[in-house]
Amino acid sequence: MSNGLLLWVDDEIELLNAHIIFLEKKGYEVVTVSNGPDAIDQCRQQTFDLVLLDEQMPGLSGLETLQQIKEIQPATPVVMVTKSEEENIMDQAIGSKIADYLIKPVNPNQILLTLKKNIHRREIVTEVTQTSYQQQYQQLAMEIGDCRTFDDWKDVYKKLVRWELELSSADSNMTEMLNMQKEEANNGFGKFIAKNYLGWIKNNEGRPLISPEIFKRKVFPEIDKGNKVFLIVVDNFRYDQWRILSQEIGDMFDIDEDLYLSILPTATQYARNAIFSGLMPLQISKMYPDLWVDEDEEEGKNLNEGPLIGTQIERYRRHDKYSYHKINESSAGEKLLKEFNNLHQNDLNVVVINFIDMLSHARTEMKMVRELANNESAYRSITLSWFRHSVLSDLFRLLAQSDYEVIITTDHGSIRATQPLKIIGDRNTNTNLRYKLGKNLSYNAKDVFAIHNPAEAQLPSPNISTSYVFAMGDSFFAYPNNYNYYVSYYKDTFQHGGISMEEMIIPLITMKGRKR
Repeated sequence: MSNGLLLWVDDEIELLNAHIIFLEKKGYEVVTVSNGPDAIDQCRQQTFDLVLLDEQMPGLSGLETLQQIKEIQPATPVVMVTKSEEENIMDQAIGSKIADYLIKPVNPNQILLTLKKNIHRREIVTEVTQTSYQQQYQQLAMEIGDCRTFDDWKDVYKKLVRWELELSSADSNMTEMLNMQKEEANNGFGKFIAKNYLGWIKNNEGRPLISPEIFKRKVFPEIDKGNKVFLIVVDNFRYDQWRILSQEIGDMFDIDEDLYLSILPTATQYARNAIFSGLMPLQISKMYPDLWVDEDEEEGKNLNEGPLIGTQIERYRRHDKYSYHKINESSAGEKLLKEFNNLHQNDLNVVVINFIDMLSHARTEMKMVRELANNESAYRSITLSWFRHSVLSDLFRLLAQSDYEVIITTDHGSIRATQPLKIIGDRNTNTNLRYKLGKNLSYNAKDVFAIHNPAEAQLPSPNISTSYVFAMGDSFFAYPNNYNYYVSYYKDTFQHGGISMEEMIIPLITMKGRKR
């Protein structure tokens, strides 16, 4: 079987016979021509895996030949071979999208390296990635079993996400194995949360950083150092999505990456309001009843974020000047960009970006979006595509040139829900698929984490006998009546509100622009 079909174009092709024999022994088929027009004819007749193209030829030059080859075979990598090391020729060749550059006299191993890089990169990357993951599998399994602290779980989750990104970009058939390992980790993480969560809420000692402490521990200290802070809260933003995004902006910022723990329920109404108020949900509902919206009320659950920030600044007897912007559509984003220069008079500017949350809801409700984001990798890819053309991308470019301390975080992540769990509740039970609150809920206790006294978790109780029940791992709640319709509609959708690494272990990033 051939390793690849090559076209070698050089006006002194007969001098390269030894090289051609070397490549044929390595399993390549090599077609040779001695001028540009013949090369162009060959490209019209058959598709090559790679073209080696001499830059200095009489008649049609290498650069002119390159342009015509690219018109016929735009995807075929072309490697320029040249005696000249003149910078402007290199610039022209690179600008014409050559794949690589070799300086004469070339040695056979150099050619082999460029072929591996340009023809076989994908198979080599896949093979090396798969082997590395197989070697790490056992070690990772032991680490999952040994997790004792939130920091241990953060490390394991980071490693799992790293492998997920590497295996998905290498088109590996090992993603199934990794998914099983992630499931095992989520089972362990669920038990860890069930065992520790109420203790953490009651007692500050030794608990991880949680939603209500973001301002106190991360935002206010930066302002106290004399920095102007830009806080960007991307709703429903998972760590894997951040990793993809960070590759886009990594050259613009110095980045300090951390993860923190979202409170329960991992839903906007609770977790985001906790960030902005610096309080747990029960405290918000008692201290600022007019700013808290109960589950059974019709109005939007996150309309009071701006005022809640004000209450937190006041409670700490601070005098920070702040602005608050919510971006639900591009017009609001454009308005923010126009105002950007005026924002510098504030100590703190807060921006909430809702796109990813809207995407996960649209994916549930619209068949076409579900097809477009039919798995984790596609979901990340849509997020990246949105980012590249979004207001957030423009905002980052402005921030990179500014002296702001930029903090990016989120209120919670989401998990792809695949396992239905039966639950029975009265008609006042809330609609979220990953947590339920109500009285007389009926469910299988071993499948869930239940909080029978909401005050212990600093959660409001609409009724005396309200309890909260959380789905763990990748399960979701379904009612027995109309069960099959419900399950088929919601299976494989991205949901939040419950207990999983994806929902609870979430990005907290601090960045400073590298001004150029």
